[in-house]
Amino acid sequence: MEYDPKLLYLLLKWFVMIKRFLEETICKHIDSQKAILLFGARQVGKTTLLENLQCLPQKETLFLNGDESDIRELLTNPNSTRLRHVFGGYKFVVIDEAQGIPEIGLTLKIIVDKMKEVQVIATGSSAFELMNHTSEPLTGRKFEFKLFPFSFSEMVEENGFVEEMRMLEFRLVYGCYPEVVVNPGKEQKFLKLIAGSYLYKDLLRLENIRKSELLEKILKALALQVGSEVSYNEISKLCGTDSKTVEKYINVLEKAYVIFKLPALSRNVRTELKKGKKIYFWDNGIRNAIINNFTTIISLRKDIGAMWENFVISERMKLHYYHQTNINCYFWRTSQQQEIDFIEEYSNGFRTYEFKWNKPAKAKFSKTFLNSYDVLETKVITKNNLESFLLEPSFL
Repeated sequence: MEYDPKLLYLLLKWFVMIKRFLEETICKHIDSQKAILLFGARQVGKTTLLENLQCLPQKETLFLNGDESDIRELLTNPNSTRLRHVFGGYKFVVIDEAQGIPEIGLTLKIIVDKMKEVQVIATGSSAFELMNHTSEPLTGRKFEFKLFPFSFSEMVEENGFVEEMRMLEFRLVYGCYPEVVVNPGKEQKFLKLIAGSYLYKDLLRLENIRKSELLEKILKALALQVGSEVSYNEISKLCGTDSKTVEKYINVLEKAYVIFKLPALSRNVRTELKKGKKIYFWDNGIRNAIINNFTTIISLRKDIGAMWENFVISERMKLHYYHQTNINCYFWRTSQQQEIDFIEEYSNGFRTYEFKWNKPAKAKFSKTFLNSYDVLETKVITKNNLESFLLEPSFL
C-alpha cells in the first residue's frame, strides 16, 4: 500500500508537536550532573520526547540505541577513556532502550562519576530490568521519570476540551498510544502490533517467563476483571497454573507499565478487606486489544462500566504522577460487599469517588466508611463532569 507523503508529513508533524507534560520537568534536571532515566512501555513516545526537547540541542546530542548489537558491545564494561572516544565530544548522550545493555548501571555510573562534562539520559521499555541494572550503582546519582501513553489532559491541551469530549467514546475503545492517535482508520492494526510487540516480545525474554500462552491467558483474565477485586487463586484455576506463577507474571506486567495495582484501604473497620487489590490497564486500547473487542457503539457494550472505570482511574493516576502530587490511592470494600471505587488519601482526610458512565438518579456512599474516616469529599464521576477530575489535581 502506498502512502501519501504529504499526509504522512502532516501526521508526523502533528505527532511531534503534541506537548508532553514531562518535557518541562526533564528540562529542569538537565545539566544536573546526574543520570536521567526515562521509563515507559514501548511505543509511548520516549524517543520522540527526547528528540524534541528544546533544552537538548540536537547538534550537541548523540543518540545511541541499545537494541543495536554494536552499541551494546561498545557500552558493555567500558572505561572512561573508551567512552570518551565513543561519545566524541558530545555534551549530551541519549542511550535509548538501555535495558538491552548488560550492566548498564555500571556504565552510567562511570559517565556520571568520571565524565562531568556529559549529561547522560537513558530510556528503558522494561523498567524492572533497567532498574535492576542501575539501582545500586546509581544510588544518589539519578533522576527517574515515567512516560505513559498520551493522557487526557495532554490531548485536551493539544485539541481543546470540546474536541476531546467528542472523541471520548473513541478513546474509551482505542486508547491513546501515539501511533494509534496519529493513524486514523488503522487503530486496530496498530493496537494489535503494539500489544504483540511489547506485551510478548519484551516480557517473554525477561524474568524466565517462557510460556506465551499462559501470559495471554492471564492478561485476558485481568482484562475481563477490570473493576473487580482480583484473586490470584481464581486466576490460577482459570489459567491452569499456580497462584505464585500468576503473581510473578502480574508483577512483571506491572513493572513493564502494562498494568497497575490499586490496593484496598484497611485502617478502621473490622470487616474491611485487608489484602484486596484491583488491577487496571494503563491504556484502554491495550485492554480491548487483549479481549479483541473494538466495538465502538457504546450502547452495545456490556463492559462499558469496566471501560469507564479503567479510563478515569488510569487518567487520574497519570495526572497525579505528572503533577508529582504523591497521593496514596485505594479502593475500599467490606465482607458485606460495601464498596467505594476510588479513594485518595490527603494529609487531612480522604476524597472518595464512584464512577458511572451514565448519571445515576442518586448516588450512595457507605455510611460505614463515612462514619469511620475523615472524608473531605464524596463525588460521582460521569461523562458529564469529568473535567475537574481529569484536568485538575486536588491540592490540600
